[in-house]
Amino acid sequence: MTQWLANVFRLGLKELSSLRADPVLILLIVYVFSFAVYSVATGAKLEVSNASVAYVDQDRSALTGRILGAILPPEFNPPQEIAANEVERVMDSGQFVFVLSFPPAFEADVLNNRKPQVQINVDATAMAQAGNGSVFLQHIIRTEVAKFVSGDDAATTLPIDLVVTSKFNPNLNSVWFSSVMQIINNITILSVLLTGAALIREREHGTIEHLLVMPVTPSEIMVAKIWANGLAIVVAAILSLWIVVQTILAVPIAGSIPLFIFGAVLYLVSVTGLGILLATFTTSMPQFGLLSLPVLVIMNLLSGSTTPMESMPVWLQNVMQLAPSTHFVAFSQAILYRGAGLEIVWPNMVVMVALSAVFFLVALKRFRVTMATVH
Repeated sequence: MTQWLANVFRLGLKELSSLRADPVLILLIVYVFSFAVYSVATGAKLEVSNASVAYVDQDRSALTGRILGAILPPEFNPPQEIAANEVERVMDSGQFVFVLSFPPAFEADVLNNRKPQVQINVDATAMAQAGNGSVFLQHIIRTEVAKFVSGDDAATTLPIDLVVTSKFNPNLNSVWFSSVMQIINNITILSVLLTGAALIREREHGTIEHLLVMPVTPSEIMVAKIWANGLAIVVAAILSLWIVVQTILAVPIAGSIPLFIFGAVLYLVSVTGLGILLATFTTSMPQFGLLSLPVLVIMNLLSGSTTPMESMPVWLQNVMQLAPSTHFVAFSQAILYRGAGLEIVWPNMVVMVALSAVFFLVALKRFRVTMATVH
């Protein structure tokens, strides 16, 4: 056992040396855990921001002016007036996300309780912005109409007190969500790519034959690749959480980072094993990339990191329970977003350990077959 551990350690140092000598992979790791996290967090916002609004005002009353004056930045750009016959054209060309249409005698009908209609045309190709923005516009219109009719500019009162408390993200800031999720997804992506690339690199450089004549076993080679590449990913993830997320983006981390890293290490055994498994079916980096792409896309999109698991069909939810990424995302969100402790996340950790063992054994079996074929 001592000799096995010594061989794994030395082979892992060789892997780290090979990684250090590959500037492309080093640049990829730095980019993925720095600029990619920052750019996605600040650029891909889910909330309404600077949405373009146009309006058709056939009433030109004080009420319509009041409503238009309440549509303000930063959610909306100042509304621009267009003619009634231009609505279809500006919507088709994508010039505006929202177009409001006020009918003639709108103010008079409101005062006489005739319930006039205000049309809100929404470009729903941008679904998140369209959905949230239309809700904001409806709220603005209702509020301003209620204030105008009552003659009181104070906040309108309801027969009940509705208290909404936003837990874990009080300002509903999408940067808090997307920055952390980007790191979680990048751990999955790089775990597969780095370990697979390490095996492909051995083949392309001809060093796999050198390993075969050495007194080492396939399990030692495989475990060495896992711990060396996993170490590089863990270090990069820690630095990204500290420098990019907490320092630059000022996103608070609610839970224990050591507990998150411990769970990430358990998870890395399965996804690095998956990377080696995929690499055994290919002979070059282009083939490996083409094989990995659909696997990574499915793992990320259906793991709960992009959309909630509850919104998926039940059968798909059951299938995705076999993917370690599903449990890692749930584990990471519970710790980093909600401050959960070991007493809450331990079931996810148990499942990750079980799936890691399965993936590792399957990858090891396939790796031994591949080594025997090369020999």
